[in-house]
Amino acid sequence: MLMKIAGKVWKLLPRSSRISIARLTQTKFTASAGGIITNDRGEVLLLNHHMRPSSGWGLPGGFLNFGEQPEAAFRRELREETGIALRDVTIYRVRTFKRHIEFIFLARGVGEAAVKSSEIIALGWFTIDSMPEEMSLDQQFMIRKALSPED
Repeated sequence: MLMKIAGKVWKLLPRSSRISIARLTQTKFTASAGGIITNDRGEVLLLNHHMRPSSGWGLPGGFLNFGEQPEAAFRRELREETGIALRDVTIYRVRTFKRHIEFIFLARGVGEAAVKSSEIIALGWFTIDSMPEEMSLDQQFMIRKALSPED
């Protein structure tokens, strides 16, 4: 009975109030955008990042700013960290880890990549078979799956 009344009251509230209440009661989360970037030789761009705990090597990307769309964040992070632009950007997958949402894109790099941020130790273009051993196995698997031709 109480739930029925609450449902009716909920429907009577203005949309802006319903949104405000929903946002106040939801658990907070973080969101990042990253991706698998290839060059004309089919190599993958990997960054050795200061912020990665065990192995610094991994896919480029970073956190979304307030109000920023995932693809815009992905493009911004690449410009800030490597100076390259992107083309042929497509969403590959979205996944969650506890309170974190990760948007993964596929893209082609445009321009010469160089270390442009103090967060980055080094960068490199790697073939699927030459990725750094200490790199996350999860990311290595994702790259192989995304770039291997389907049988």
